[in-house]
Amino acid sequence: MTMAAPTAAAQLQQPSRPEARSTGFWGMMLLIATEASLFAYLLFSYFYLGSLASGPWPPEGPPSLRLVLPNTLVLLISSGTMYWAERSIRRGQAGRLRLGLLLTLVLGVIFLFVQGLEYSKKGITPLSHAYGSLFFTITGFHGAHVAVGLIMIAVITARAFLGHFDRRRHEAVTNVSWYWHFVDVVWLTVFASLYLSPQFGHFG
Repeated sequence: MTMAAPTAAAQLQQPSRPEARSTGFWGMMLLIATEASLFAYLLFSYFYLGSLASGPWPPEGPPSLRLVLPNTLVLLISSGTMYWAERSIRRGQAGRLRLGLLLTLVLGVIFLFVQGLEYSKKGITPLSHAYGSLFFTITGFHGAHVAVGLIMIAVITARAFLGHFDRRRHEAVTNVSWYWHFVDVVWLTVFASLYLSPQFGHFG
């Protein structure tokens, strides 16, 4: 006695198996977790040394927000353009993907340029004191992560112009977008800790 083949309707009702995550996805998640731990340790050091400081922390008073506030907005907008690019290729819109990636590249470069401009106007160096060392280490590490992210975006932008991505094949774009959003979240944490917190006189 033979079993009847399932009808098309019955096949549609069967639960679909979830797609397994790729090695690239888990590699990116591991990288993000590792780098998040690094910044957690650095920020813990910042607050720990600030709590032990006998004088004001930062020693020169709260840092200026004149450059960093609009620069933070630039980075947040870049996260939006990256999201738009990734969402567009999910819908098969390759032209919008390329435009979104180019906009993200430009905004990321602007962020690094303004950060360098801020460094040039600082009255301290990494050798000035513990605060100076931590300030330049934390913001410098973040800037390095932005630079790495820009290299990743430049690569997938080139691939986008070569037609490597479509509605079904765009994992590289998704993985890079995860990294870029992580970089933005880290900056918000750094901004709140190093720039906003001292405005309220939490130390000294």
